[in-house]
Amino acid sequence: MNALLPLPMSVEAATFAATLDGLDVGLYLVASDARLVHANTAGQAILDACNVLLEIRGHLMACDPSVSQTLRQVFAASRHGDPALRAGGGAIPMIGLDGQRYVAHALPLVSGRRRGAGAAYSAVAALFVRKATLTIPPHSEALRNTFKLTPTELRVLLAIVELGNIPEVAAALGVAGSTVRTHVRHLFEKTGASRQADFVKLVAGYATPLRDIGGSR
Repeated sequence: MNALLPLPMSVEAATFAATLDGLDVGLYLVASDARLVHANTAGQAILDACNVLLEIRGHLMACDPSVSQTLRQVFAASRHGDPALRAGGGAIPMIGLDGQRYVAHALPLVSGRRRGAGAAYSAVAALFVRKATLTIPPHSEALRNTFKLTPTELRVLLAIVELGNIPEVAAALGVAGSTVRTHVRHLFEKTGASRQADFVKLVAGYATPLRDIGGSR
């Protein structure tokens, strides 16, 4: 769905729309009744694939009915601002029809400077959707052997680096947040890291500088 605005588009709104289209994650501006107001370029590509999200009669829905219900509840709660969404846990796990995992996050647009962005599009929430690839690169074997990580610990480590926090990792892996926290605690003990941000430096240190040569031709 392209940017069909109910209000005349100002220069500021046009700039905002162009910025959204530059994002490499799917982004949807949605009304409280799940009406899809705007999808950026990456978001439209996800809709066109009909794999995880759909636009049906102008409304944003998921291929999985249970996820659709969760999304409707989140959009409705967006009218009440940030606290309502924070209570929902933030990360929404989704699995495509092809088995690929996705993670969605909703941001309410009804408070502070976000209110202006939402008003320009008659939207109360922005939904960010990205594919959770969670691939294990070749150099990870050395990382696993050095710190004697289990396969699951390695996957959690790489997921933390890719996705950024425990709720997202739990959603992407389809496990409880408490399970991820247990693995993260073991990772701290085995690697000597003191915070999750240290994992990024750790993984980067084991990345081979030759990995892109074959694909740079």
